[in-house]
Amino acid sequence: MRLLSPEDWRDFPGKFIALWTDAHYAYALYQPAQLVATPLVDGAYPALSHRGAAWFQRLAHDSNGHKAIGAADTRPAIEHFRSPDGTAAWPEFSSPGGEGIHQVAVGPIHAAIIEPGHFRFSLRGEEVLKLEARLGYSHKGTLGLIRGKSPRLAARFAARVSGDATVAHGIAFAHAAEAALGVTPPERAVYLRAVMAEIERLANHGGDIGAIAGDVGFAFLDARFAWHREALCEAARAAFGHRLMMDMVIPGGAAGDILPGGMAAILAAVLALENELPSLTRVFEDYASLQDRLVGTGIVSPQLAQAYAAGGFTGRASGQDHDARVSPGYAPYEHFGLEIPVEQDGDVAARIRIRLAEIIESIRFIRDMLKNLPDGALAVAMPAESGSGLGVAESFRGPVWYWLSIDSGVITDVFIADASTLQWPLLEIAATTAILADFPLINKSINASYSGVDL
Repeated sequence: MRLLSPEDWRDFPGKFIALWTDAHYAYALYQPAQLVATPLVDGAYPALSHRGAAWFQRLAHDSNGHKAIGAADTRPAIEHFRSPDGTAAWPEFSSPGGEGIHQVAVGPIHAAIIEPGHFRFSLRGEEVLKLEARLGYSHKGTLGLIRGKSPRLAARFAARVSGDATVAHGIAFAHAAEAALGVTPPERAVYLRAVMAEIERLANHGGDIGAIAGDVGFAFLDARFAWHREALCEAARAAFGHRLMMDMVIPGGAAGDILPGGMAAILAAVLALENELPSLTRVFEDYASLQDRLVGTGIVSPQLAQAYAAGGFTGRASGQDHDARVSPGYAPYEHFGLEIPVEQDGDVAARIRIRLAEIIESIRFIRDMLKNLPDGALAVAMPAESGSGLGVAESFRGPVWYWLSIDSGVITDVFIADASTLQWPLLEIAATTAILADFPLINKSINASYSGVDL
């Protein structure tokens, strides 16, 4: 970590990832893994000019009371209904001026099983002029729940930050704890973690692709991808005892070994997906009515993706080639190579193409890792020592970062940065490139986590 003056902090160059505060400092993380800090002065610090910093600065104010001096966006992040005098207040939503403009409110309660979030659209007819997303409805106090616990006990809370990315969050948390305490997990555990992470990636990519197709009336695609997602979840249950593989990743290694018959179940599920994937992909390519809804819809320009340092398939569909498995990188991916697909169009169709390409890579990874699965122990003990560490893992959405401060084996402070935090602002902008009826497609194509941001 580099300690900077307030002036150097404010003007620090680089691709911004996250910002947080503790009792004494404000911290900022930049790609690939550069951590800088500046002292708080009377509970305040200079605001950063990076576009992605706004939400983090708002959360630091809501969580710790620390103020970003010069911040342009001072709206609450999670405390929407609390005014300075302590009374409840409904948040205001600004609308662009002009004749014939009206607002449409959606959420926070949605149809089906969907996380809570409020969307306020400003429209002229069906044209979306502005979208403002209000989150915080699934705020759980996760950071407070992690503090005061050992890394082994706190791992359960990390695994529940965003349930659809439980493995990725578990790996990132474990990486941070292991870095803080100088622990190297056994090689077999490292390989098992990576197998689980790639199964998680396959299940989520397939489920989201099918859901997008279902929204435009292609129920066959939705049904087939849903079938494959179910097969992968059942294979995960057969191999690791849990359909989402929750709590299988722990600091120091893995909570258990692959079960008898589990490897065969995984290989059968990925083979079935691999065999049908070409025909499913051709449906996307051959049907003009499907392409008409996806191409040119929900555009995130490469310039915008770069400004927000967007990761995952959202960033890679808009010209960004970052993948945390490569940079800063972590085991065991250095042994298997990684082809990073990149598109430039930045629309729903491009995000689907990136996901389809990543499915092929994940299938290859799973086979190669299981074939080369080392023997040996599954976990090592975490010492009751002190230190601080950063950890990262590439979830299906993009990089997940954890920072931990540990004192005598007990976590004294923590921060979590899900990839979604830098993608929600992009969703707001992408919505303005389409009509209101296309928003479900855009939202599903980015699929930012609500819970992962609300913390």
